[in-house]
Amino acid sequence: MTSNFRIGDPLIRASKLRKEFGDFTAVNGIDFEVRKGESFGFLGPNGAGKSTTMRIIAATLTRTSGEITILDKDPEVHGPEIRAHLGVVPQQDNLDAALTVEDNLYIYGRYFGLSKKFIRNKIEELLEFAQLEEKRSVKVEALSGGMKRRLTIARALISEPEILMLDEPTTGLDPQARHILWDRLFRLKEQGVTLLITTHFMDEAEQLCDRLMVMDKGSIMAEDSPASLIKNFATKEVLEVRFGSGRNVELADTLRTHCDRIEVLPDRVLMYAESGEDLLHRLVSNGLQPLTSLVRRSSLEDVFLRLTGRTLVD
Repeated sequence: MTSNFRIGDPLIRASKLRKEFGDFTAVNGIDFEVRKGESFGFLGPNGAGKSTTMRIIAATLTRTSGEITILDKDPEVHGPEIRAHLGVVPQQDNLDAALTVEDNLYIYGRYFGLSKKFIRNKIEELLEFAQLEEKRSVKVEALSGGMKRRLTIARALISEPEILMLDEPTTGLDPQARHILWDRLFRLKEQGVTLLITTHFMDEAEQLCDRLMVMDKGSIMAEDSPASLIKNFATKEVLEVRFGSGRNVELADTLRTHCDRIEVLPDRVLMYAESGEDLLHRLVSNGLQPLTSLVRRSSLEDVFLRLTGRTLVD
């Protein structure tokens, strides 16, 4: 169900978007835009407002105030028309475990009113895409977690949606299953499908997203490409040091004299520098010998810590 939008055209526009639940503000007057063919990520901890924003886009939750259009339509006025162009992959798989892989796809296609011929042809394409050809007659309850996730994504594609919405797509999957899923999603993006992804996994956000909107407590903290966010809000490298229980806090003031910024976490101290090795050498030369040390490149986790003062797992 494709529209006349071209790659790069704005598919979603939000201005001063706000959602309140009683006295609680879940989304606090945010502005953003999503373009056709890009992979756009909502990054933040639980309670940041990511899922609420996604539900408003999916036309399943009304906004309190502000403006939003999806495919140039207001979701509160044209909900069914918008949903016809959306594919939704929920955080928890909601497949029918008693049915086979093929039947799950077929029945979902019939919900959209698609013809039997169209669905049958589409099923073959989706089984190949999800690498489930050999599992077509297997009941869902017998599938692995990665297979179920791929089937849930395949099911969301049965109506050929223009926008695919994924809520925490790889939660609970092992590393191999995650990488397979990332490959499937990248292929969809190459085909021009617009991806909307909520995640709290840093590596996932870097791998999948062209642009990220970092959210916290209903507000946008920053928005840019992963590489630009790291460049603008972190140094080139990070030195992680541990001095033992209690000593990390005791040495914090001394450590601050050796670099522009540090973060003291419960188990370690993060020291931000252009060269982590040079910084470590200076520490040791000044009699500061950590029990453990690690030099790594800056990541989105460091960006979030800089913007909010806490890690994503807090």
